[in-house]
Amino acid sequence: MFMNIRETITEEIIEYVKRECASCTLHELWGEPIVGFADAEHPYIMKLKKTVHPEHQMPRDVISGARIVIAYFIPFNKWMPDTNKAGTMASPEWAEGYELTNAMFGRLNQHIIDTVRQLGYKAATASQAGVFYRDEVISHWSFRHFAYAAGLGTFGLNNMLITEKGCAGRCNTVVTDLEVEPDSPQKEEACLYKRNGTCGACVSACPSGALTTKGFDRYLCYEQCLKNAAVYDSFGSSYTDGTENIGSEVCGKCVTGMPCTFRRP
Repeated sequence: MFMNIRETITEEIIEYVKRECASCTLHELWGEPIVGFADAEHPYIMKLKKTVHPEHQMPRDVISGARIVIAYFIPFNKWMPDTNKAGTMASPEWAEGYELTNAMFGRLNQHIIDTVRQLGYKAATASQAGVFYRDEVISHWSFRHFAYAAGLGTFGLNNMLITEKGCAGRCNTVVTDLEVEPDSPQKEEACLYKRNGTCGACVSACPSGALTTKGFDRYLCYEQCLKNAAVYDSFGSSYTDGTENIGSEVCGKCVTGMPCTFRRP
């Protein structure tokens, strides 16, 4: 029974993205998603208030009795990241694809919630999932950390989650009280630099100098994203209430043209 529920939800996510992809204004934008089920009380998740932010929302803040965080990664099809390899500014396709994906997440998450409810369980998205605190350059709900806890991949030197389908894509989550067997974080590093000290290509690709082998300056990174937002102001603005258009805060240079862009190295 448990496996059937996992398979049902995974298949629903895959099929929904296929339908969205067929009607998307950017042709063949998304590849097939990968899906994981994190234990809502896994020790890694329980430490997020320390490792990410003291105000990080927890699964049981989203729904009482939360057992599972459904995490999924939707990779971009190869043509789209390839447009973003040249120059220091993001490509228009990268900016538009970012906004289209974020808009699609709302519809997909509602479909997941409806599916879970039809199975007799509760489900919801975190209220903090759509909030980005620009003064701190941080969110209080980290999709990537939940995806890591769900076994979808490990973090690269570029701070992105490297999955079996690479790191050029987007993560999202739904919290539920599903009674299913959870996945576990991967133990072996996917990042070549972290694994054996080789690569580090993402460092040289970073146009702002925010990314080094010593650490990551999220404020410098955000400055570069704002430069792109000033150019790409016609695709919408994610994480705003709709009353302002500050442009698409994107970059993506550290995940395009890398050994980990489309696969686990």
